[in-house]
Amino acid sequence: MEIRDKNQCKSGFVSLIGRPNVGKSTLMNYLIGQKIAITSHKPQTTRNRIQTVYTDERGQIVFLDTPGIHKAKNKLGNYMVSAAKRTMSEVDVILWLVEPTTFIGAGERHIIEQLQKVNIPIILVINKTDTVKKEELLAVIESYRHEVDFAEVVPVSALKGKNTEVLLECIFKYLPYGEAFYDEDTVTDQPQRQIAAELIREKVLRSIDEEIPHGVAVAIDQMKWNHKVCHIDATIVCERDSHKGIIIGKQGSMLKKIGTQARRDMEDMLECQVNLKLWVKVKKDWRDSDFLLKNFGYNPKDNE
Repeated sequence: MEIRDKNQCKSGFVSLIGRPNVGKSTLMNYLIGQKIAITSHKPQTTRNRIQTVYTDERGQIVFLDTPGIHKAKNKLGNYMVSAAKRTMSEVDVILWLVEPTTFIGAGERHIIEQLQKVNIPIILVINKTDTVKKEELLAVIESYRHEVDFAEVVPVSALKGKNTEVLLECIFKYLPYGEAFYDEDTVTDQPQRQIAAELIREKVLRSIDEEIPHGVAVAIDQMKWNHKVCHIDATIVCERDSHKGIIIGKQGSMLKKIGTQARRDMEDMLECQVNLKLWVKVKKDWRDSDFLLKNFGYNPKDNE
């Protein structure tokens, strides 16, 4: 792939915002062609701001996937909401993802208030269009178009990849001219250790139905290569002894399931064999501890 001369190339930062579970991470993963951000059906899956890079002959888009904007219930929640809001003022284009419904709830109203304060091109992305009929989609567009002065409205299906090329065209339209920020082979600025930790957390989110996953963090204790094998030791941290028992499962069955699924994704990412060892520890109320939040990679000072 050849990038054009920098005078013809466009390059900029694009933030994906929206309520929890609207499909931000799924869309970003599809656009860049790799799984970087974890996904699940549970809200507030994304906790950190995740940066990924899309490059083609038109230029470069640096996507910032943010935690869903929601009403915070603890210090971790405050961190997540602050990370999402701060990103809105640091980019060239904002993608606001919504679901295909005409009902504009309190969560969307709160985001509208934030968007009315920024002077940045905003593209309304109506996701999950594969779940509704075309005539329903027109009603959704009509219900939103008077709320904010959108630069574009683009219906997509992140899951099916529908209309994503149109979305990319719209993004490039509003980016400034300039040289790329990253090498064309760069896909993310996320350290491999952080992606590995997130892959484990994703499997916990997908495997356990109760409220437990929201109280789970993952720490990579060791990650080293030996004879083309990557050895990873990781600790799953939960808030209660009863949660620990559920995560481990009967005779270790749940922990084995989580580990097997995470290892497969890690091997795809690292392109080598992975030897993954998992432990489970209890840290009561870690979501309200500044020290533990920082220890698990959620530093409140990052949002100041």
